[in-house]
Amino acid sequence: MSINAQLAQLSKLYIASTAGGAKTISGGAAGNPTILTSTAHGLANGDVVAVASITGTMGTDVTNGLNGKSFVISNVTANTFCVNVNTLGLTYTSGGTATPATWTQIKEIKSIKPGGASSSKIDVTDLDSTAKEYRSGLIDNGTFSADINVLESDAGQTAVLAAFLASTVNNYKFTSGTKVRTFAATCLKFPTAPDASVDNVLTGSCEWQISGTITVS
Repeated sequence: MSINAQLAQLSKLYIASTAGGAKTISGGAAGNPTILTSTAHGLANGDVVAVASITGTMGTDVTNGLNGKSFVISNVTANTFCVNVNTLGLTYTSGGTATPATWTQIKEIKSIKPGGASSSKIDVTDLDSTAKEYRSGLIDNGTFSADINVLESDAGQTAVLAAFLASTVNNYKFTSGTKVRTFAATCLKFPTAPDASVDNVLTGSCEWQISGTITVS
């Protein structure tokens, strides 16, 4: 029986675009993750924020300081959110801003097909081994593709085309059900010349290479 299978309809893919208005940070609780306070910030799980101007080692520490870095946020409440950084032993003194990226939906998507994650195989066999021994290496989150109806007036498709032409790494957000998956990726393929046929619409496919981790919130 598949009556509990999760429906794919209403899943959406977004690309991060220009920065939104900065949110004022008024507190920080060191930990792993780190909790930042920003009254009535209006952010959501899976948003990406750039942190700046925190005074104290929580902001300025050369290894785990938050200033000048971007993070996917999670565990959002009305006045707080978390960033996945270990700041144990660091201190928050005052100030700070969190500037969110704004998201533009990539519309007219018909299907999204992830290639799947894999990890490399490291041979650790030595002369004391009685059989081959292995460890897992770094995870490669692979690629994903999307079939689309080409719509040149769509702001999301226009943003992906610009990213493709510039070979930039951009933040993306995929929402399905209650889950938000946020990641960075480079667009490897875009239908600059779409498929066209009688009694049909313009179609094409895109492909992205994921860079780094996928954050699920």
